[in-house]
Amino acid sequence: MAELVASKLRDIPDFPQPGIVFKDFTPLLADGVAFKALVDDIAGRYRGEVDVLVGIEARGFILAAAVAYELGLGMVPVRKAGKLPGATLKESYALEYGTAEIEVHTDAFEPGQRVLVLDDVLATGGTAEACAQLVERAGASVAAIEVVLELGFLDGRSRLTGHVVNAILTV
Repeated sequence: MAELVASKLRDIPDFPQPGIVFKDFTPLLADGVAFKALVDDIAGRYRGEVDVLVGIEARGFILAAAVAYELGLGMVPVRKAGKLPGATLKESYALEYGTAEIEVHTDAFEPGQRVLVLDDVLATGGTAEACAQLVERAGASVAAIEVVLELGFLDGRSRLTGHVVNAILTV
C-alpha cells in the first residue's frame, strides 16, 4: 500500500506559504482503483475494533466518510473553529506554519465509544493531538490515529504517545 500511495502523491512547492512543500494526495483520490484499495486497507485494519470514525477537516473528511461507509459506521467531523452550528468543544494547536483551532460538537460521541481518527498527513502532530484531546474530552476513547502520509522528519508522532498511530507511508 505504501508504494501505491507514494506513486499517487505530488509535491506542491510554496503552499500554503513560501518554504512549505505540500504533499498533495488528490491524485490518489482521483484514481478510483487506488482510492478503493486505500479505503479497503484502512477498513480491514479496524473492522470490529472501532465504533465511529473522526475525519479532520478537510481531507480527513473524505477518508473518514469512505472508511465509515465501508465499515457501516458513523463519521464525526472535526472542523476548524466557527464551522459547526451546535455547542462545541474547542482545542488550539500549532502547525508547522502557524496556529489554529478545531472543534467537535459536545454531543458527537456516546460515552466510551472507540474512535478511529483519520487524516491525510501527520506533520508536527498538533492537529492529531488536539483532535485526540477533543475526542477524550467528549467522553470517547481514541482507538487509533490513522494517516495516509507521515512526515517523519517533523517528529509529530512524538506528540501522540499513549495512542496507537499508523501511517501508511512515512517520508
